[in-house]
Amino acid sequence: MNSIRTFPLFAALTSMLLLPASLIADGPKDNTAENVRPIPPPGMAIPDDVRQKLSAEAASFSREIAALSKQLAKKPDLLALLPDVEIYHKAVDWALRYNQIYKKPEIKGAEDMLRLGRERLAQLRAGKAPWLDATGLVVRGYRSDIDGSVQPYGLIVPPGFVRGGAPLRLDFWFHGRGETLSELSFLIQRHNSRGQFTPPNTIVLHPLGRYSCANKFAGEVDLFEALAHAKKYYPIDDRRILVRGFSMGGAACWQFAVHYPGKWAAAAPGAGFSETFEFLKFFQQEELKPTWWERKLWHLYDCTDYAVNLYNLPTVAYSGELDRQKQAADIMEKALAAEGMKMTHLIGPGMGHRYHPDAIVEIDRRLNAITAKGKNLVPQSVKFQTYTLRYNKSHWVRFDELEEHWEAARVEAKLVQARNEVRADTKNVAAVTFEMPSGWCRLDPAKLPTVILDGQKLEGAAVETDLSWSSSFRKTDGKWQAADGSPAAGLRKRPGLQGPIDDAFMSSFLIVSPTGQPLNDKVGQWAKGELAHAQDHWQLQFRGIARTKADKNVSAEDIARHNLVLFGDPQSNEVLKRIAAKLPIRWDAKSVTVGGKTYSAADHAPALIFPNPLNPKRYVVLNSGFTYREYDYLNNARQIPRLPDWAVIDLNQPVTSQKPGGIADAGFFDEHWRVKIVKGE
Repeated sequence: MNSIRTFPLFAALTSMLLLPASLIADGPKDNTAENVRPIPPPGMAIPDDVRQKLSAEAASFSREIAALSKQLAKKPDLLALLPDVEIYHKAVDWALRYNQIYKKPEIKGAEDMLRLGRERLAQLRAGKAPWLDATGLVVRGYRSDIDGSVQPYGLIVPPGFVRGGAPLRLDFWFHGRGETLSELSFLIQRHNSRGQFTPPNTIVLHPLGRYSCANKFAGEVDLFEALAHAKKYYPIDDRRILVRGFSMGGAACWQFAVHYPGKWAAAAPGAGFSETFEFLKFFQQEELKPTWWERKLWHLYDCTDYAVNLYNLPTVAYSGELDRQKQAADIMEKALAAEGMKMTHLIGPGMGHRYHPDAIVEIDRRLNAITAKGKNLVPQSVKFQTYTLRYNKSHWVRFDELEEHWEAARVEAKLVQARNEVRADTKNVAAVTFEMPSGWCRLDPAKLPTVILDGQKLEGAAVETDLSWSSSFRKTDGKWQAADGSPAAGLRKRPGLQGPIDDAFMSSFLIVSPTGQPLNDKVGQWAKGELAHAQDHWQLQFRGIARTKADKNVSAEDIARHNLVLFGDPQSNEVLKRIAAKLPIRWDAKSVTVGGKTYSAADHAPALIFPNPLNPKRYVVLNSGFTYREYDYLNNARQIPRLPDWAVIDLNQPVTSQKPGGIADAGFFDEHWRVKIVKGE
C-alpha cells in the first residue's frame, strides 16, 4: 500500500477537519424506514415579492424560448443548441416550482442565471453561439433520449482550444453527495468553480448525473449522453478519456471503471463506496436481511464482483487515512488481491474526507504518465467478468448471450500472434464476439485465424484489409459454433433487453395511464397511487418529467420508440388488454397466475418487465416505476433494484418507504423470458 507523506504542520491542521454536513447527517440515527426525511428537502422561505418577480421573469423567458424554437424550426444546427438556453430556464423554474432554493445567495444566482440565459437566447436568435468557442468555465445542455428532459453539464475548456483542432484528453469528474443539489446550484457552481483537478490541455466534464443518485440508472446514462453531446462540438481523443471523482463521485468512478473497463484510459476513484453489504454494515451499522433476489441484484452495482475488470484498466485509488469511506478502496483492494493483483492505493496520512495536497500532485503525475500513452484498444490479454448483459464488453471481447443471468460470467482471452490465434476460456457464456477495430488487429490478414474456445478449435473469420476483425460464436448443446453475431431467433435475453424492471428506465420510456374501469377497485386504487409515485419520484430523483399518455392515445410511433410502462390491469388499460394473452402471466378478475401459483386478483397485482409483444425490441413494464424507494434515498449504497424481473404484490400489506406492498412472490425469467421457479434462500 502506497502512502503520501505530509508536512507536519499540515498534518496537525488536517486532524481538526470535520466531515461535510451531508455525511454527518447520513448516519444510523438519521436512517430509519419509519421516519424518512424528504430528499430533496424543502427549501428556504423566499419573500413573496422576490418569488413573484423571479417567477414572472422565468415565465417570460419560457415564452421567449418557445418563440425562438419556432423561429429555428428550419435551422436544425441552431435548434440543436436550444438546450444550451433551456438549462437556464429549467434551473430557475424548477427551483421555484419545487421549492428548492436552499441558500440566500441562490436568489442572486437565480437572477444571474436568467440574465445569462437571456444573453444566450439573444445570441442564438441572431444566429450566433459564441459559447461554442469559449474557454474556461462553460455550461452546456442536451436533451435526454430517456425522458426528453433538458440536462446540464459543465465543462472546463483549456486555453488555446480551437474547434476542429487536435483531439484533447477528457476527464470526467463526478460530484459528491448533495441532498440540496439542484439544477440552479449546479449551474451556479459550474459558472464559478474549476474544481480541484484541472490538468493542462484537458477538457474536464462535470456531469450533473441526474441529481444525487451516485450516477446510477439514468445518472449512469447521463454520462454517455453528455459525452456524445460534447463530442459534437469538441475534439475529444477517445483513447484519452478518464473517469474521476470523490465521495459519492468516488463511488460513481468505481462503478464506471469496473463496468466499462474498455472505454477509459484510466480511473481515479477517491473515497465513496464500492458495494452494498459491507459498506452499510460499516458506515450505517445496518444489518441487512436481503431477499434471495435482492442478494442477486446486488451484482448489478457491487464493484467487488467486477474487480477483475481492472486487469485492463489502469487505476489509481485515493483515501484519507482517517476517512470512514476508506472502506471502499480497502474492500476493492481485497477483491483485487483475490485475483492476484495489487491495487495502487494512495493514502493521505492524517486526512479525513479530503484530498491531501501532495496526493493531488501525485495522482496527476501518475495519470499524466498513463494517458501519455493512450488507451490500448487491443491489449494482448483480456480478463472480464459480468453478471448481466447490461455490462457485456471489455476491449475486444463482447458477451452476446449468457447461460444464466446473475451468476458470474467470465472470460480470459489471449491474442497469440505467433500462432495467428485467439485463445479464450469462458464461464457461463452462451455467445461471444471478438472484435478489433480498424488498424488494430494484429492477426495475419492473409490467413484465417484459429480460435481456441474452451479448448475447442474453431476457424475464425477473415481479417479485413483495414486490419479490423470480428468473429462470433454461439454455444449449442455444449459445443461452440461460428455465428454471424446477430441475435438468436425468438425471445432471448440480450444486451439492453435483459431486465430487471429498473432497466426499462435506462432508455426511452413512456408511462401509459389507464382510462377504463379496473377489474377490482382495490387494485385500481393501488395502481393509481403507484403511477403517481412513479411520476413524482422520477422528477424528484432523476430530474425529468416522465412522458405520460393515456392508453387510448398510444400510437404506433410510441410503440416503436419507447419502453411502455403500463399501469392498471387488462380491463382498465387498453394497451395491456392487447398484449395480456402474450405475457407469461395470466390475469383476470378472479386470479393472478404466475409459474403455476395463483393469487386472488381482488388484492394482488403483478409487476414485471418483458419484451413488448407489440415490439420485442423494447420493454413493456407493468405497474412499476424504478423499484427503490424513499428509505433508499438516504444512502446511495442502497440505491439498487428492489424487484427482479417479476413480482406479485400483496395489497393486504401497506405501501411503505421500502416496498409497494407485500411481496407475495418474485423471481427472474430465464434466458428465453420464461418463468423460472427458484426456491428462496
